[in-house]
Amino acid sequence: MGEIQGFSKFSKKEKIDWLIENYLHEEEHYSADFSRFWLQGEDTQKIFDAFSENTVSNYLLPYGLAPNFLIDGKTYCVPMVIEESSVVAAASSAAKYWQTRGGFKTTILGTRKVGHVFFIWKGKLEQLLQYQHDIEKRLRHETAHLSANMEKRGGGIEKIEFVDLSFVQDGLYQLRAHFETCNSMGANFINTILEQFGDTLESYVMDHEEWTDQQRDIDVVMAILSNYTPECVVRAEVSCPVSDIGQFENKMMGQSLAEKFCLAVNIARNDVYRATTHNKGIFNGIDAVIIATGNDFRAVEAAGHAYAARDGQYRGLSRCTLENGIFTFWIEIPLAIGTIGGLTALHPLAKKSLDILGNPSAEELMSIVSSVGLAQNFAAVKSLVTTGIQAGHMKMHLLNILNHLHASDRQIALAEKYFEKETISFAAVRTFLENNPD
Repeated sequence: MGEIQGFSKFSKKEKIDWLIENYLHEEEHYSADFSRFWLQGEDTQKIFDAFSENTVSNYLLPYGLAPNFLIDGKTYCVPMVIEESSVVAAASSAAKYWQTRGGFKTTILGTRKVGHVFFIWKGKLEQLLQYQHDIEKRLRHETAHLSANMEKRGGGIEKIEFVDLSFVQDGLYQLRAHFETCNSMGANFINTILEQFGDTLESYVMDHEEWTDQQRDIDVVMAILSNYTPECVVRAEVSCPVSDIGQFENKMMGQSLAEKFCLAVNIARNDVYRATTHNKGIFNGIDAVIIATGNDFRAVEAAGHAYAARDGQYRGLSRCTLENGIFTFWIEIPLAIGTIGGLTALHPLAKKSLDILGNPSAEELMSIVSSVGLAQNFAAVKSLVTTGIQAGHMKMHLLNILNHLHASDRQIALAEKYFEKETISFAAVRTFLENNPD
């Protein structure tokens, strides 16, 4: 297979034909496998094609609903897009459980985002700081036309500062800027401002007559926002008296559950192996809502994992206390997300998701997403310290196994009844189907 030229200019059919000929052994049925997932509406399909490059099909994921989320006194039905069995069921179960115990309460701790211009300069930080007022005035003036609309909505450039990074490389500095982007995630806005900052800073230094030729030598390395947003953080919390916790599937009582639950959360705070899986479960819930609303789950995860390691050790993101007979479980997590712009305005189901949620502001969406993450974590840890994680997970996974083994509708009905009281495994399901032929 040689190099392919002009592939991006091929039609979808031409791309698929080339793929089949070169990588799929020329089996014609593959063409139908790709084309069957094209959308019927040509205009809508064009929108999907424009989301990425070299597209040949659409990749489908289940779109589910988790009702009964009582968050800050308001009840939500939360859309979730995820392929993992039991995630939506677990979130829904936790939502219903806490709905009668006061629901989820959230606090927005901050909404600032940050970006940087990295540059090489032979002067000293003190010299930059001496002229910081003049530099900032020029930076704001030359980006005024770019930030005007954001400022009208209450956002814009909030703070500008210089940071010495000479410990990385001699002469390396950083211009750090803080932004408020209101209801948009703001990546394009921030990056556009930062790139202009780089040009402005370069011209300011090069034109500064009071400095020597060496001091007027500046090289902008790059200008880019950071997906680490420790100033854009939300706290979500649930709390109730231990006496209200109730009894669980294995007859574990509230006091025992609360004690084991808090210990499990504390283990995740201090053991990196547990913390990684613990946080993965949190993001099962968070990512599903992020995707459903057209936000960037990769950026959210990167920020969350960096935040989990902000003191030098990777830790579980949630916390738990049991004090004076009160069980309290909470999470603080950075969520730089938006409800306008990007896919939120283009993807038809992303727009529908926001409609379902009541067209929330970015801050309200932060509250919803963090609450779903906490609910997911509550359901997972509760299962771990009571019945074990596999009982519920494999029950939800049963249908996947049956579909994989091409079970008929009759066999599926029989299997679902049989495995209500039997241990589910791939081998056990296969044996059941062999003993119950269609």
